[in-house]
Amino acid sequence: MALWAIVPVKPLRRGKSRLSDVLSTDERADLNQYLLEHTLQTLNDVPEIENVLVVSRDPAALSIARDLGSRTVQENGSPGLNLALSRATQVAKTYETRGILVLPADLPKLSAEDIHAMLDHMHDPPVVVVAPDRERQGTNALLVCPAGLIEYDFGPQSFERHCQQAREQGVRLEICELPSLALDLDEPGDLEFMDLDIKAD
Repeated sequence: MALWAIVPVKPLRRGKSRLSDVLSTDERADLNQYLLEHTLQTLNDVPEIENVLVVSRDPAALSIARDLGSRTVQENGSPGLNLALSRATQVAKTYETRGILVLPADLPKLSAEDIHAMLDHMHDPPVVVVAPDRERQGTNALLVCPAGLIEYDFGPQSFERHCQQAREQGVRLEICELPSLALDLDEPGDLEFMDLDIKAD
Protein backbone atom coordinates (compact mmCIF):
# COMPACT_ATOMS: atom_id res chain seq x y z
CA MET A 1 0.00 0.00 0.00
CA ALA A 2 1.08 3.55 -0.74
CA LEU A 3 2.40 6.28 1.51
CA TRP A 4 0.78 9.65 0.86
CA ALA A 5 1.76 13.21 1.76
CA ILE A 6 -1.00 15.79 2.20
CA VAL A 7 -0.03 19.44 1.82
CA PRO A 8 -2.63 22.04 2.87
CA VAL A 9 -2.21 25.43 1.17
CA LYS A 10 -3.92 28.72 1.90
CA PRO A 11 -4.68 31.06 -1.02
CA LEU A 12 -1.34 32.38 -2.21
CA ARG A 13 -2.34 36.03 -2.02
CA ARG A 14 -3.95 35.69 1.41
CA GLY A 15 -1.51 33.45 3.25
CA LYS A 16 1.09 34.77 5.69
CA SER A 17 -1.04 37.76 6.62
CA ARG A 18 1.02 38.26 9.78
CA LEU A 19 3.89 39.33 7.53
CA SER A 20 1.86 42.20 6.07
CA ASP A 21 3.85 44.80 8.02
CA VAL A 22 7.08 43.81 6.26
CA LEU A 23 5.96 42.30 2.94
CA SER A 24 3.47 43.59 0.38
CA THR A 25 0.62 41.45 -0.94
CA ASP A 26 2.63 40.66 -4.08
CA GLU A 27 5.71 39.79 -2.05
CA ARG A 28 3.69 37.47 0.20
CA ALA A 29 2.16 35.80 -2.86
CA ASP A 30 5.66 35.27 -4.30
CA LEU A 31 6.83 33.89 -0.97
CA ASN A 32 3.87 31.52 -0.67
CA GLN A 33 4.43 30.26 -4.20
CA TYR A 34 8.11 29.69 -3.47
CA LEU A 35 7.29 27.76 -0.29
CA LEU A 36 4.72 25.60 -2.06
CA GLU A 37 7.06 24.78 -4.93
CA HIS A 38 9.91 24.07 -2.50
CA THR A 39 7.72 21.72 -0.45
CA LEU A 40 6.45 19.78 -3.46
CA GLN A 41 9.87 19.53 -5.09
CA THR A 42 11.31 18.24 -1.82
CA LEU A 43 8.58 15.61 -1.54
CA ASN A 44 9.24 14.58 -5.14
CA ASP A 45 12.83 13.82 -4.10
CA VAL A 46 11.64 11.19 -1.60
CA PRO A 47 10.78 7.96 -3.45
CA GLU A 48 9.01 6.50 -0.43
CA ILE A 49 6.29 9.15 -0.86
CA GLU A 50 4.26 7.59 -3.65
CA ASN A 51 1.56 10.27 -3.89
CA VAL A 52 1.34 13.94 -2.94
CA LEU A 53 -2.10 15.47 -2.45
CA VAL A 54 -2.46 19.25 -2.25
CA VAL A 55 -5.66 20.58 -0.72
CA SER A 56 -6.54 24.24 -1.26
CA ARG A 57 -9.34 26.58 -2.28
CA ASP A 58 -6.91 28.54 -4.49
CA PRO A 59 -7.00 27.54 -8.20
CA ALA A 60 -3.53 29.06 -8.71
CA ALA A 61 -2.04 26.90 -5.96
CA LEU A 62 -3.75 23.80 -7.34
CA SER A 63 -2.46 24.56 -10.83
CA ILE A 64 1.11 24.84 -9.53
CA ALA A 65 0.66 21.55 -7.68
CA ARG A 66 -0.55 19.73 -10.77
CA ASP A 67 2.35 21.14 -12.81
CA LEU A 68 4.67 19.53 -10.26
CA GLY A 69 2.96 16.17 -10.48
CA SER A 70 0.74 16.33 -7.40
CA ARG A 71 -2.86 15.26 -7.05
CA THR A 72 -5.23 18.01 -5.92
CA VAL A 73 -8.44 18.48 -3.96
CA GLN A 74 -10.42 21.71 -4.32
CA GLU A 75 -11.74 23.03 -1.01
CA ASN A 76 -15.29 24.37 -1.04
CA GLY A 77 -16.99 26.46 1.59
CA SER A 78 -15.16 27.15 4.85
CA PRO A 79 -14.41 23.74 6.37
CA GLY A 80 -11.31 24.74 8.33
CA LEU A 81 -7.90 23.10 8.19
CA ASN A 82 -8.62 19.97 10.23
CA LEU A 83 -11.80 19.09 8.38
CA ALA A 84 -10.08 19.73 5.03
CA LEU A 85 -7.27 17.37 6.05
CA SER A 86 -9.77 14.74 7.15
CA ARG A 87 -11.54 14.93 3.79
CA ALA A 88 -8.23 14.70 1.95
CA THR A 89 -7.30 11.66 4.05
CA GLN A 90 -10.55 9.97 3.03
CA VAL A 91 -9.57 10.53 -0.60
CA ALA A 92 -6.16 8.96 0.04
CA LYS A 93 -7.70 6.00 1.88
CA THR A 94 -9.73 5.07 -1.18
CA TYR A 95 -6.36 4.17 -2.72
CA GLU A 96 -5.48 1.91 0.23
CA THR A 97 -2.81 4.17 1.63
CA ARG A 98 -0.84 2.75 4.55
CA GLY A 99 0.12 6.08 6.09
CA ILE A 100 -0.30 9.84 5.82
CA LEU A 101 2.34 12.54 6.20
CA VAL A 102 0.77 15.97 6.74
CA LEU A 103 3.25 18.64 5.75
CA PRO A 104 2.22 22.31 5.77
CA ALA A 105 3.79 24.37 2.98
CA ASP A 106 5.53 26.90 5.21
CA LEU A 107 8.78 25.16 6.17
CA PRO A 108 11.50 27.10 4.33
CA LYS A 109 14.36 24.85 5.48
CA LEU A 110 12.61 21.58 4.68
CA SER A 111 14.85 18.94 3.09
CA ALA A 112 14.49 15.38 1.86
CA GLU A 113 16.63 14.34 4.83
CA ASP A 114 14.00 15.79 7.19
CA ILE A 115 11.29 13.74 5.54
CA HIS A 116 13.43 10.61 5.75
CA ALA A 117 13.95 11.32 9.44
CA MET A 118 10.17 11.26 9.90
CA LEU A 119 9.79 8.10 7.84
CA ASP A 120 12.55 6.32 9.79
CA HIS A 121 10.12 6.17 12.72
CA MET A 122 7.37 4.50 10.68
CA HIS A 123 8.51 0.91 11.28
CA ASP A 124 6.35 -1.31 13.46
CA PRO A 125 3.01 0.51 13.18
CA PRO A 126 0.67 1.68 14.57
CA VAL A 127 2.67 4.84 15.18
CA VAL A 128 2.24 8.60 15.33
CA VAL A 129 5.28 10.77 14.57
CA VAL A 130 5.08 14.45 15.51
CA ALA A 131 7.52 17.21 14.59
CA PRO A 132 6.97 20.26 16.82
CA ASP A 133 7.77 23.88 16.12
CA ARG A 134 10.57 25.72 17.93
CA GLU A 135 8.36 26.46 20.95
CA ARG A 136 7.06 22.88 21.11
CA GLN A 137 3.54 24.27 20.78
CA GLY A 138 2.48 23.78 17.17
CA THR A 139 2.79 20.75 14.89
CA ASN A 140 5.03 21.32 11.87
CA ALA A 141 4.74 17.78 10.46
CA LEU A 142 2.60 14.81 11.39
CA LEU A 143 2.97 11.20 10.25
CA VAL A 144 0.11 8.83 11.03
CA CYS A 145 0.36 5.12 10.23
CA PRO A 146 -2.11 3.66 9.56
CA ALA A 147 -4.09 6.54 8.08
CA GLY A 148 -6.91 7.76 10.30
CA LEU A 149 -5.31 6.52 13.52
CA ILE A 150 -5.92 9.88 15.26
CA GLU A 151 -7.95 12.97 14.44
CA TYR A 152 -6.21 16.04 13.11
CA ASP A 153 -6.11 18.85 15.65
CA PHE A 154 -3.87 21.53 14.15
CA GLY A 155 -3.89 24.98 15.71
CA PRO A 156 -2.41 26.59 18.85
CA GLN A 157 -0.94 24.00 21.24
CA SER A 158 -1.55 21.22 18.70
CA PHE A 159 1.75 19.47 19.48
CA GLU A 160 0.59 18.32 22.89
CA ARG A 161 -2.91 17.48 21.66
CA HIS A 162 -1.57 15.23 18.90
CA CYS A 163 0.76 13.55 21.39
CA GLN A 164 -2.07 13.06 23.87
CA GLN A 165 -4.26 11.45 21.22
CA ALA A 166 -1.52 8.95 20.45
CA ARG A 167 -1.15 8.14 24.14
CA GLU A 168 -4.90 7.68 24.53
CA GLN A 169 -4.94 5.32 21.56
CA GLY A 170 -2.14 3.32 23.16
CA VAL A 171 0.04 3.48 20.05
CA ARG A 172 3.72 4.21 19.70
CA LEU A 173 4.51 7.94 19.81
CA GLU A 174 7.70 9.31 18.30
CA ILE A 175 8.87 12.93 18.52
CA CYS A 176 11.03 14.12 15.63
CA GLU A 177 12.85 17.30 16.60
CA LEU A 178 15.05 18.86 13.92
CA PRO A 179 15.95 22.55 13.64
CA SER A 180 14.95 22.63 9.97
CA LEU A 181 11.56 21.07 10.65
CA ALA A 182 11.00 23.31 13.67
CA LEU A 183 11.24 26.52 11.63
CA ASP A 184 7.92 27.56 10.20
CA LEU A 185 7.36 30.97 8.70
CA ASP A 186 4.65 32.92 10.51
CA GLU A 187 6.04 36.06 12.12
CA PRO A 188 8.29 38.83 10.75
CA GLY A 189 11.08 37.66 13.05
CA ASP A 190 11.08 34.27 11.33
CA LEU A 191 12.39 35.93 8.15
CA GLU A 192 15.74 36.39 9.92
CA PHE A 193 16.28 32.63 9.69
CA MET A 194 15.76 32.56 5.94
CA ASP A 195 18.09 33.20 3.06
CA LEU A 196 15.54 34.39 0.53
CA ASP A 197 15.18 37.45 -1.65
CA ILE A 198 11.47 37.79 -2.29
CA LYS A 199 10.70 40.86 -4.37
CA ALA A 200 7.48 42.03 -5.93
CA ASP A 201 7.45 42.55 -9.68
